[in-house]
Amino acid sequence: MKRCYYEILCVERGCDDETIKKAYRKLALQYHPDRNPDDPEAEEKFKEAAEAYEVLRDPEKRRLYDTYGHEGLKSTGFSGFGGVHDIFSSFSDIFEGLFGFSGSGARRPSNGRGHDLRYDLQISLEEAALGKHASFAVGRELSCAACQGRGQKDGSQPPICRTCGGQGQVVRSQGFFRLATACPDCRGEGRVVTDPCPQCRGKGRLYTERELAVRVPAGITDGQRLRLNGEGEGGAMGGPPGDLFVVVHVNQHSVFERDGDSLYRQMEVSMVQAALGQTVMVDTLIDGPAELNIPQGSQTGDMVRLYGLGMPRLRDDRRGDLMVQLVVRTPKKINKRQRELLEEFAALGDPAAAPTPGEAEEASQAEHGKRKKRRWLG
Repeated sequence: MKRCYYEILCVERGCDDETIKKAYRKLALQYHPDRNPDDPEAEEKFKEAAEAYEVLRDPEKRRLYDTYGHEGLKSTGFSGFGGVHDIFSSFSDIFEGLFGFSGSGARRPSNGRGHDLRYDLQISLEEAALGKHASFAVGRELSCAACQGRGQKDGSQPPICRTCGGQGQVVRSQGFFRLATACPDCRGEGRVVTDPCPQCRGKGRLYTERELAVRVPAGITDGQRLRLNGEGEGGAMGGPPGDLFVVVHVNQHSVFERDGDSLYRQMEVSMVQAALGQTVMVDTLIDGPAELNIPQGSQTGDMVRLYGLGMPRLRDDRRGDLMVQLVVRTPKKINKRQRELLEEFAALGDPAAAPTPGEAEEASQAEHGKRKKRRWLG
């Protein structure tokens, strides 16, 4: 069973973003793999703290977690981090501030995994509700086929760098800190190309543009990420490629506003429709026109709910609701007959009319008399 994220970071519910960030920095420093080599328990706490920070730093994920707990996060598609490398990729700004570099310190992956990439995808609110297949071109460096990504002309493994012994980094100590920087001779690769491949000139990678496609699920929220495994940059020395993260941005709509899986919109109705109550047609986001029953005596600001006409929920057949806020419209021009009818209505006594100055004074004096009588009667 997962622990409470607030408990993991040792912060109170309702604390601000800066408090959450400071708490995570403290734990990231305490359980960082470079300070706890070959310690599975510390690594697990490092991952646990990163997962808590990822949820609580995001307003939407935090709202869902505060409301529904861990179960509520299933709709976001977030299920934690696959490994330490994913954490360093996601929070590079944190680790640059802590150690002066964004990688994982001396524990550099020996397979030279390629960098993860990011692509920002803009979609409309309708596309977020219906889902879509999006295609886009991505330029990245992929492993050179001529040398299998190794940089050597014959495709063999380059010799190990003598300066760093193949680690790709040189480490220096400052007190209890171990600071790692890229090796100046092999530039962090761990090996030195001695006979460069003519195709890639010893780099082991070639810049390539490729058309990719991703399925955007119905109900996706603004800021969510979709992972395309193996579609990042090619790895060094023939290592595996990184991943491509597609960050989805949902554009604002001119009519509808989204809050979770609910949709909100305004609709103008006449004062007659509001007073009598009528059934009218209202446009929905993706379901076409729908019947809206205006309750008798409706006022501006009243909400009418249309069940199941809101946003779809991720990995769920259910949908949210559409909330229609009524705006009662008073006509600016009326004809003679309409005026006569309204005056007749007013003469019969308009229950919604504000009191005249004389009526207000009489009501005030009557209330004063009642209070005086109650005071004398004790």
